[in-house]
Amino acid sequence: MKKTTLTLLAAVSLLMSSCFSTGFGNTGVASTANTGNVWGSVLGSVLTNVLLGGMTYDQSGILGSWSYNGPSAAFTTQKTLTNAGGNAAVSNITSSLASSYNSIGINSNNTSFSFLEGNKFSAKVNGIPFSGTYAYNPQNGEISLKTASETIKGNVTKTERGMGLMFDSAQMANILQKEGKVSNTAAVQAVSKLAKSANGARVGFLLTK
Repeated sequence: MKKTTLTLLAAVSLLMSSCFSTGFGNTGVASTANTGNVWGSVLGSVLTNVLLGGMTYDQSGILGSWSYNGPSAAFTTQKTLTNAGGNAAVSNITSSLASSYNSIGINSNNTSFSFLEGNKFSAKVNGIPFSGTYAYNPQNGEISLKTASETIKGNVTKTERGMGLMFDSAQMANILQKEGKVSNTAAVQAVSKLAKSANGARVGFLLTK
């Protein structure tokens, strides 16, 4: 028992030493002197880049008004994330998304989502308002936004800074062109291409309250 405990402590010590010395590689999470924050950052980085098996909000957790705070990307499973190149692939996608969103003009003032009691939602994308009802599954983070003309299916993840709301390439194109009335076709195609760039990739918005 004592030998097992010592072995476990040694492994934890080695892992922590590696985290501090590398700054977590390409995950985009900076190292910190606070042990609790380090473990929280590592866990958040790994789980929020995976949709299925990642961290999700419960039903009440998504309620409220959320504003655009930046691009967001994730993969459907840990396997698809690994096959795409790991967390570095997510960083590359979000960096490219930021450029496309800037060219469209998406910002915190014109893009937001509000989820209300009674499964109603209202939103703005590129300054264009739309609304309807939503269905949310807190077990896997799947969400469906039903407007007057269509149903858009996406995924919600819980991030360190708020909420990731993401879609596949076809659904993301709908959000931008049909709901957001984005006329910059090249930018929309670039966003859609990013979602298709790797098997299992999803792209969207990082939202904060």
